[in-house]
Amino acid sequence: MSDIDIILSRRHSQGADYWITPDKRLMKGSPFSAFDCALMLLELGLAPTDPILVAVADLFFSGWRKDGRFKISPSGGILPCHTAYVVLLLCRLGYVEDERIQITLKHFLQTPYTDGGWRCNKFSYGRGPETEYSNPLPTLNVLDAFRHSAYLNKEPALDRAVEFLLAHWRIRTPIGPCQYGMGSRFMQLEYPAWGWYSLFSYVYVLSFYKKARRDERFKEAFHALQGKLLDGLLVMERNSPRLKDLSFCKKGQPSALATRHFHEIQNNIREDDSL
Repeated sequence: MSDIDIILSRRHSQGADYWITPDKRLMKGSPFSAFDCALMLLELGLAPTDPILVAVADLFFSGWRKDGRFKISPSGGILPCHTAYVVLLLCRLGYVEDERIQITLKHFLQTPYTDGGWRCNKFSYGRGPETEYSNPLPTLNVLDAFRHSAYLNKEPALDRAVEFLLAHWRIRTPIGPCQYGMGSRFMQLEYPAWGWYSLFSYVYVLSFYKKARRDERFKEAFHALQGKLLDGLLVMERNSPRLKDLSFCKKGQPSALATRHFHEIQNNIREDDSL
């Protein structure tokens, strides 16, 4: 059975079609949520115009609100991190020019925190000095969405968000209300890593931004990722045990698809010969 077939075989595993629950919780079930599965199918070569991915996009668009935010479950709040996940996915599916996505992007440009990133006013781990920062992962996901847009490398607000993430390379300790850090787990090579805070996704997304590529902190992160190569291929150091049946991202094995993205990073860097 191919990796695509394995992912598709789980599309009803949460009680409804397209990896969602009967009450329409769109992000439940990682790493086999609607969000994760759509991104994995894209990685494996399924076209964004495939009826399955179009149906998943429609499900996420059903949660769009006129102010640009997205609701991903029937109960609970509408949080910036949720909207960041959804806009990342929909931009990767090719909807960046959709009027609704354009409104969402403008919403993010109007709502950064004082340090340039984005955050939720939800303090699940209590309050402390570290929670006065933005949340690194939602900020990275927002930048992942914006790299598809005409705002890329033209909008000062995005440069400020890039600077916030580069600053975290020096801080390293957990910051933001959700306390994202850069410890041993962050540094382990994990793929697919989209929507997760890890070295691979950090370097990949930032490589699209000129401000990052010319910065010593990005160069250090890139060289840390480059050091993971074995015979020219990236070898997976960790992954969810639930993905063990998928061949494209097996722990301890080289991944041609992950390496393809490393080459994409290299091509981005060559644009201004910054390394």
